[in-house]
Amino acid sequence: MLVSATEMLNKAVAGKYAVGQFNINNLEWTKAILQTAEECKSPVILGVSEGAGKYMTGFKTVAAMVSAMIEDLGITVPVALHLDHGSYDGCMKCIEAGFSSVMFDGSHYPIDENIAKTKELVDICHSKGLSIEAEVGSIGGEEDGVVGAGEIADPNECKMIADLGVDFLAAGIGNIHGKYPANWKGLDFDALGKTKNLIGDLPLVLHGGTGIPADMIKTAISLGVAKINVNTECQLYFQAATRKYIEEGKDLEGKGFDPRKLLAPGCAAIKEIVKEKMELFGSVNKA
Repeated sequence: MLVSATEMLNKAVAGKYAVGQFNINNLEWTKAILQTAEECKSPVILGVSEGAGKYMTGFKTVAAMVSAMIEDLGITVPVALHLDHGSYDGCMKCIEAGFSSVMFDGSHYPIDENIAKTKELVDICHSKGLSIEAEVGSIGGEEDGVVGAGEIADPNECKMIADLGVDFLAAGIGNIHGKYPANWKGLDFDALGKTKNLIGDLPLVLHGGTGIPADMIKTAISLGVAKINVNTECQLYFQAATRKYIEEGKDLEGKGFDPRKLLAPGCAAIKEIVKEKMELFGSVNKA
């Protein structure tokens, strides 16, 4: 059964660890992440971008697939199904489709409009038992066509959004989506600390978890980050394993062309990186 992410993230803040949000793109992705969470006895958040939701034919399809898979695989750990970087309309569609959590990304609106829309969605989500994430300061890199340079969120604006009753908050601290450039300055822990001082125990979210050094991840967790998003890294592992299988000519041996065989090495690679991240984030055996 799907659960909201509120309880798992509040426990993470108290226990000084973080829960991974791993984005899903298809059945294989979902299955690999759910199986790894169960094996590691770790809570998990399945992230779905609006683009991925569209690719999988719609949010209702995604919610139905994930709910059925949890049941059929006998998954016992807490699982949240979360809209990643949702528009207002996207959030409404996911609430209707049966998601257990949404992120409203109003970071591109003027702060007043971001506040008004966030407040409205907080009320709707909480009336239905869903958790809601908001964002202040756009996260760098490209996310569904929106390119940002990795802004540092204003701690006072973070406090204003936190006070609306959101369940967790994504605050830009120089993190970006995708691969990090060679001249990346690193995370701004000073800004993170100031935000933490103003918002107290509200769980913070680190987007763009791919490529951030392990020591920085651990420092961020110690400063109140309780949710870390990973997407690109799973894609890169999947791609490398699939490329290797084809380059070695395995797709030409016997029934190696069968998609179940062709995609198996990529799925195993996703499981490997998800397990590695769960160990780094400290969520193993926390379910």
